Amino acid sequence: MKRLHVLIRAALAHLLALALLAGAMAPAAAQKAPARESQQALIERGKYLAQAGDCIACHTVPAGNIFAGNRAMPTPFGTLYAPNITPDIKTGIGSWSADDFFRMMRTGRAKNGDLLYPAMPFASFTKVTRADSDAIYAYLRSVPAVRQASRKHELRFPYNNRSLLVGWRTLYFKEGEYVPDKGKSVEWNRGAYLVQGLGHCAMCHTPINALGGSSSAREFQGGLIPMQNWYAPSLTSNKEAGLGTWEIQDIVDLLQKGVSQRGTVYGPMAEVTYNSLQHMTDADVRAMAVYLKSLPADRPVNADPASAPARANIGQMHAQGKRVYDLHCASCHGGDGRGMPPHYPPLKDNQSITMTSSVNPIRMVLNGGYPPGTRRNPMPYGMPPFAHAMSDGDVAAVVTYIRTAWGNRGTPVAAGEVSALRAATVE
Repeated sequence: MKRLHVLIRAALAHLLALALLAGAMAPAAAQKAPARESQQALIERGKYLAQAGDCIACHTVPAGNIFAGNRAMPTPFGTLYAPNITPDIKTGIGSWSADDFFRMMRTGRAKNGDLLYPAMPFASFTKVTRADSDAIYAYLRSVPAVRQASRKHELRFPYNNRSLLVGWRTLYFKEGEYVPDKGKSVEWNRGAYLVQGLGHCAMCHTPINALGGSSSAREFQGGLIPMQNWYAPSLTSNKEAGLGTWEIQDIVDLLQKGVSQRGTVYGPMAEVTYNSLQHMTDADVRAMAVYLKSLPADRPVNADPASAPARANIGQMHAQGKRVYDLHCASCHGGDGRGMPPHYPPLKDNQSITMTSSVNPIRMVLNGGYPPGTRRNPMPYGMPPFAHAMSDGDVAAVVTYIRTAWGNRGTPVAAGEVSALRAATVE
């Protein structure tokens, strides 16, 4: 009996020792295990990513319920309407699973298998990781559900036949997640992921052909935004029409602040800055700038000094343009075209002024505009419209002047170009 008692005590002591050992090891094991992201943190990260993707721009009618859809998107093929992506079961994505949402992001197919029209930038969103897709899904599930049926698209025949999208996808869609370049820095890869993926910058800043597609060979070389009559400038290192002479900080300021020492955002880009880029972290915006600054130069535009005088047509139109400029423009932009940045942008060596297309400076003279009010520039300075005060000839002359003065190498502008834009803007 005594021996049995000794054995029991020994066994109990051994069990106690094991328990103490396990207790001592538990904290260390817990420290090694990755911490699971809380649901609230996931939602907040998803909100940030949804802002990076500027989802609100298409899926929210101005002054309407967020993400309730039905915002019209005019295209050369007819009008598309963005769908409701609130968590409403019947009219939104309330019945979608995270898998359904990711499949849509990666493949450009709706839950029911329908091919999406490429106004939805799935050609860029395909690069988004599963983790980021799940975070965006979690955020969209957290916003107020809105019972609002999505309007049917109003596309002309034959573009209303979704089966034609198979051919478009064959030509212009390459499915697959972004693959980091091991030869580049972490910062560069982060910028590339944001610019190529959620930012879908190439969608506007790449020339678009008659089929609504774009060539990867001309990516980021700039292009006219269909139906909007704005030209998205080149983001390449082209010194004449791109970012070749820009400092990283100038790019950061333009993206995040809306104004910089080199230029100011107006038109569609102002909306991107307001809805999206101003909300992004300094690190992410800088990463985007680092990536953009690294893009190779495309073919120079208007870079032949010998032909500049012939293109400039510095005759009567140039003299008329200078008179108009001195009267209406010099007080802000300076007689030397250097402006007073960041509030009054320079016109000398301003790529948006001298690039091949003259649509942007014509629109600014006609309609004026304001950069967006942002956290870093809450009270922006604007430019008044001059459509009421200038004839088409005056506008053509002053735009020709700013495109050719101070060493600028832009081409002259005809009054007919002004007339066409004036009519399109009124419509």
